[in-house]
Amino acid sequence: MSMSETRSGPSPKSWIAAIAPYVPGKASSDDGRPVVKLSANENPLGTGAAAREAFAHASANLATYPDPGAAIVREAIARVHDLDPARVIYGTGSDELLHIAASAYAGPGDEILYVRYGFSVYDIAARRVGATPVIAPDSDYGTDVDALLGCVTERTRVVFLANPNNPTGTMTPRAEIARLHAALPADVLLVIDQAYAEYLDADEDDGGLELARTAPNVLVTRTFSKIHGLAAERIGWGYASAEIVGALHRIRAPFNLTTAGQAAAAAAIGDSAWIEASRAHNSRWRQWFCDEIASMGNHGLSFVPSSANFVLLLFDGRLTAEAAYQGLMRGGYATRWLPGQGLPNALRITIGTEVQMRDVARMLRELAEAG
Repeated sequence: MSMSETRSGPSPKSWIAAIAPYVPGKASSDDGRPVVKLSANENPLGTGAAAREAFAHASANLATYPDPGAAIVREAIARVHDLDPARVIYGTGSDELLHIAASAYAGPGDEILYVRYGFSVYDIAARRVGATPVIAPDSDYGTDVDALLGCVTERTRVVFLANPNNPTGTMTPRAEIARLHAALPADVLLVIDQAYAEYLDADEDDGGLELARTAPNVLVTRTFSKIHGLAAERIGWGYASAEIVGALHRIRAPFNLTTAGQAAAAAAIGDSAWIEASRAHNSRWRQWFCDEIASMGNHGLSFVPSSANFVLLLFDGRLTAEAAYQGLMRGGYATRWLPGQGLPNALRITIGTEVQMRDVARMLRELAEAG
């Protein structure tokens, strides 16, 4: 028998084999029927006209590489948020930035810390680099700063904190973010994942960007996939010290933002009217939906108060989360059932259009009453 016949092939590192792959929200039913997608927290209003027009104009140039420095995106972000454009980092969605933050600052023997019911990418990012994920207890589905600090050890290298949190929608206030940062060792990178920050009112700002302006160990990440309606283009950005940004640039993918995507993102972040309209729509129909769910409390339905563009529903009556998920799917709506994240009794439902939210609430009531 030859050597080629006896070798079994390459084996991945043990920590790679331990990763549970990311599972995206469904866009179709199990039998292939198209459904309304309320499973991925996309903007139900779509994409603003300014971004769509900029994308269409820039997409005419397909033969040349995009600007590797994404100058128009960095400068547009800097104008809107009063930042130094040289300290803006960009990625293929904020997911890439979360992964390269873990890669740059942690490895085998290190620990990466996040709260229970945090974004599922944090676990993948930690395991991908051979670090040990450490999960701090939550407080009523939200972040418990004291619990996080209690899990910090000499091996902690990165702390991930989503604010508002995904999938629970909970919000950690500014004072608690400041307290967490002040108590962390200076050599621990605090990553504040603000994917849903644009849905907040001005007085709800958690101070993350201000910390990133001044602190040497804070990275804030944001995305164009949510309120800006550019999920298809996969564009994220972050802000940190020049030293952190320099480290991330060394390992980010080259040419990671397309030419048309850059044009669309630069237009989108400056389109304040579209952002405000999207925020107002979300606020109105999130509150309406929560009021409807509250009226079903006698059937065991409740919700976690949300600051994002989705609501986490809890099922503690005869109607289970799985049955509700299947019932809504039969009715034409994909939602997010979360047993893989330790929430078998919960559904995360994106805030959709008025028609969609009224329809989903009606279906949930019928399912709950039928038991």
